Amino acid sequence: MNSIEIKPVHASAETLAMLADLLVETVAAGGSVSFMHPLAKEAASAFWERSLAAAGRGERVVLGAWDGEVLAGTVTLLLDYPPNQPHRAEIAKLMTSVGHRGRGIGTRLMRAAEHLAVEKGRSLLVLDTATEDGASGLYEKLGFTLAGEIPDYALKPHGGLTGTLIYWKRIGAQSR
Repeated sequence: MNSIEIKPVHASAETLAMLADLLVETVAAGGSVSFMHPLAKEAASAFWERSLAAAGRGERVVLGAWDGEVLAGTVTLLLDYPPNQPHRAEIAKLMTSVGHRGRGIGTRLMRAAEHLAVEKGRSLLVLDTATEDGASGLYEKLGFTLAGEIPDYALKPHGGLTGTLIYWKRIGAQSR
């Protein structure tokens, strides 16, 4: 596990291909990350191109978990909020490759995202996860508080509706 390095993702053709493969694999495995199965690699690549462009503008940070030269996971910290919400950030697109699951990578990515949010002056994190097969256990273990559930929020990648659970967490000086 010590070989996993968490760092911001920067755009390159090779990294974009790994991000797209991870997104396609996550959706195929049933991950509710806004896409339907089957997800074309071109659509996944286009998503990550837009996401990394937004990161280049400072609107978000995409973190990667690297196992040597292999992208083992990713999480996105959304930072672009209206003027009345400069204290808030959102966690999005937490994904770990199927072959790397169960090794604490999601926890490490979340902790890195939280640390980065504090560095950027944020005091509140929010996120949502699918009611069915989501990561609610991980988020609760990391100190997030359930605000509530919205039923029938989105389609599952292989069809059928699922609700979403909304979580929040005070961070930094506000968490004390």
